[in-house]
Amino acid sequence: MNLKNNMLIQAIVLSLFIVTTSFPVKSQSIDLKKLDKYIKSAQKQWNIPGLAIAIVKNDQVIFSKGYGIKEYGKKDKVTDKSLFAIASNTKAFTAAALSILVDEGKINWDDPVRKYLPYFQLYNPYVSENMTIRDLLCHRAGFATFAGDLVWYGTTYSRKEIIERARYIKPTYGFRAHYGYSNIMFLTAGEIIPAVTGKSWDEFIKEKFFEPLKMNSTNTSIRDFSKNDDIAQPHHVAPGKDPVPINYVNWDNIAPAGAINSCVSDLSNWIRMQLNNGKFEGKQILSEQQIRIMRSPQIMKTLSKWSAETWPSKHFSAYGLGWDLFDYHGRKIINHGGGADGMISKTVLVPEENLGFVILTNSINYLPTALMYYILDDYFNAGEKDWSSVYYGFYTSGIKRENERRTKAEAERNKNSKPSLALQGYTGTYRSDLYGDVDVKLENGKLVVYFVPTPMFVGDLAHWQYNTFSIKLRKIYSLPQGTVNFVLNDKGKVTQMEIDIPNPDFDFTELKLFKIED
Repeated sequence: MNLKNNMLIQAIVLSLFIVTTSFPVKSQSIDLKKLDKYIKSAQKQWNIPGLAIAIVKNDQVIFSKGYGIKEYGKKDKVTDKSLFAIASNTKAFTAAALSILVDEGKINWDDPVRKYLPYFQLYNPYVSENMTIRDLLCHRAGFATFAGDLVWYGTTYSRKEIIERARYIKPTYGFRAHYGYSNIMFLTAGEIIPAVTGKSWDEFIKEKFFEPLKMNSTNTSIRDFSKNDDIAQPHHVAPGKDPVPINYVNWDNIAPAGAINSCVSDLSNWIRMQLNNGKFEGKQILSEQQIRIMRSPQIMKTLSKWSAETWPSKHFSAYGLGWDLFDYHGRKIINHGGGADGMISKTVLVPEENLGFVILTNSINYLPTALMYYILDDYFNAGEKDWSSVYYGFYTSGIKRENERRTKAEAERNKNSKPSLALQGYTGTYRSDLYGDVDVKLENGKLVVYFVPTPMFVGDLAHWQYNTFSIKLRKIYSLPQGTVNFVLNDKGKVTQMEIDIPNPDFDFTELKLFKIED
């Protein structure tokens, strides 16, 4: 045998080895009947009023269905055309919109933000000058997750005013050193679109995505809802109690980070385009090159020991541009979650398998993430695990820990203590550079707190101990009871107010509120 033939045989053997060992997946199917039954059971377990799901495989919608009701106490059922707030699933649309401008040569991913938004300013001059569009889209500005969210949530501030206030957000990490999820940085990215095109973010998204993808029911604002729309109502669901319908909160001022409302029928087309390398029904919507960039890790996340034990096939977790990334059973998973008032959603892509799905729910729950793992396990023939019950265990454990914390705090407080001042002494206006003014007023013998930029935030105070009062916001079901501590100086006058309302979304402690002298 000559050298040439020997090398040829070795190459053939090597190629056979690669083909037979590179892809560990044993099955490429989903048992839809079993999934349908599982969803019904999980919906009941979580007490979710309604949800919808669509699954795409090989450019075909193989499953699209609504479950339950749009509003508790009414009979209208959820369909695959029912609108839900998709919240942070919006971020992938914003990144995709900017990728079009990159392809058109109007911007570059690594352009400084201030090239387009000269008013953009953060905590440090170097960071302000060097923050790029890419940085905005992958959560590496140095902020803690959700930092500054109280500046936009329910406030009267415009998009520009929110960005201008970002200079008061204190960093937790070094610039580009750590992942910290930031809605305000995504808002900033979205505002580059009108700066470059002269069109609003909303107009651009509709023109580039909703229209060509035939997402005819989808919109970018609850103001676009009509009486004839098929709309799912958000709900608050307390453990052991009936769901309570709540109002939508207008997210127009943070729209590029989370304001899209859509249905699984429309989102199926978005998924089809994503899985088809940017093409939809013969038209190239996004370029393959930019899709590849958006799905490439831009900042790594730390995998904890607990994560490694819970998901042993997961070896990395990262964030791309508008997408979360991780590996699972030998495949790269592109996904993103969304959480709005009384709604949770999930979008999942497995490009190597031409598989994708979206799940929308109208209450706060962990089910969309649980269903993601359930569906992936079924598809990969990786064993049957009741992920809904696993995540429900996480949920109930969290409630138990919070109840224990409250019980301990209640046991330790000095119930016999009294305020240092008459209630009138605590009234006045307290100002935060980041947030704005908070007024404390005496009404009918009780203290009431008014968050001026957020008209829906009105809190009633009750003495707890010393100069600390409990606070409960009126009709805000998603936020628990917290505390307000008044800080006195050496002359016995109040100089500062410290608010702490423990919750996973908003950090009230970052509001450094100092009393304005009368």
